[in-house]
Amino acid sequence: MRITSSDEWLTVNVWTPDMRTSTLPVMVWIYGGAFTIGSSDQPEFDGAGLAAQGIVVVSLNYRVGVKGFMQIEGAPSNRGLLDQIAALQWVSNDIPGFGGDPDNVTVFGQSAGAASIGMLLVAPGAAGLFHRGIAESIPASLFGRDLAADIAMVIAGELGCRPTVAELAATSPAALVTASADVAKAVTQYQGRWGYDVVVRGSVFGPVIDGAVLPDSPWRTLAGGPGQVTVAEANRALRLLPPVADGAQAYRAAYPQAGHAELYGLVCSDFVYRMPSLHLAQSRDGGGGTTHLYEFRFDASPLGAAHTTEIPLVFGTLTSPVGAQFYGSPPSLAAVGVSAEIIGAWGSFATNGDPGWPAYDPVNQLARVFDTQSTVARYPEQASQEIWARYPFDPFPLQHR
Repeated sequence: MRITSSDEWLTVNVWTPDMRTSTLPVMVWIYGGAFTIGSSDQPEFDGAGLAAQGIVVVSLNYRVGVKGFMQIEGAPSNRGLLDQIAALQWVSNDIPGFGGDPDNVTVFGQSAGAASIGMLLVAPGAAGLFHRGIAESIPASLFGRDLAADIAMVIAGELGCRPTVAELAATSPAALVTASADVAKAVTQYQGRWGYDVVVRGSVFGPVIDGAVLPDSPWRTLAGGPGQVTVAEANRALRLLPPVADGAQAYRAAYPQAGHAELYGLVCSDFVYRMPSLHLAQSRDGGGGTTHLYEFRFDASPLGAAHTTEIPLVFGTLTSPVGAQFYGSPPSLAAVGVSAEIIGAWGSFATNGDPGWPAYDPVNQLARVFDTQSTVARYPEQASQEIWARYPFDPFPLQHR
């Protein structure tokens, strides 16, 4: 989040291949950043490559951190989501002037942006404003009102005030950002109060079930890496995160060759990203919708097939600073090929709803696996799927005051 004296945060960027028509498919990008940081002006989010496929590409800015998601008495909840909805309303009204078809809008986003898409699917204010969604790594990031209010109380307490509009109005934006960052850094101190779930996420902000902007969890509604990981850290995660009676034994049995560090990475990845993504697909299918599932396994970056490493491939921005960091300069032929595959699939889905592989169903569970040699196969994470099969992904609750 940039600290600025201006309130002109709600802006959009538009790339269009042709302004003489109003029939082109539209893709709207929502960036991630744990609902705490982020901006649409990062070089790797340049939409020119996607626009070259005959698509109007829009990226938007929305409030994050304290301004976007802290629970403040006297202010609406989920202000960052309201910003996203306002931008989608602009697209609906004004995108024909840039060549786009307002009746053919696909939202796509990564991490917190992917979670936002899940929320927008069930937010009444977003109804009818988009027609498809591409969610890249959906994190578990939904907060109950009591938990969000308690976190806000702690952050405001750092500044000697209460989390109300009147009292925070006298506080500088810079001080608010610093206070929230200090609380996030010390989040382990609040584990008994806020839960280990919040500690694992490492962020104290997220959408809140407020009954207005978000009436309920999208999972429920649609259905009806550390550096050196110690043995103790791995055991704690395996004990506290899996939703089964003996989660540690379940993971060790499912992944018998994995050491403690790998097991830690597996259970945290399942909880934070993989299983929320899978469960949203299952909820959407169970509720009568159509979902196409994919898994990104192209591990050519220094981080492997890690969170965020797909972004330069999605946008075709391999020569951007981030793209060069991940895939070299010049990029490898393999990276260029995977990028072309993803851009083609995303563009096809935005155009006609078909990314080029079968829709997910609970029997066959087919998914596109993006890799050096991409395939269509049964969803690869079968062992983890079984462990998390009955987990509801409800909002994080306040443990105790």
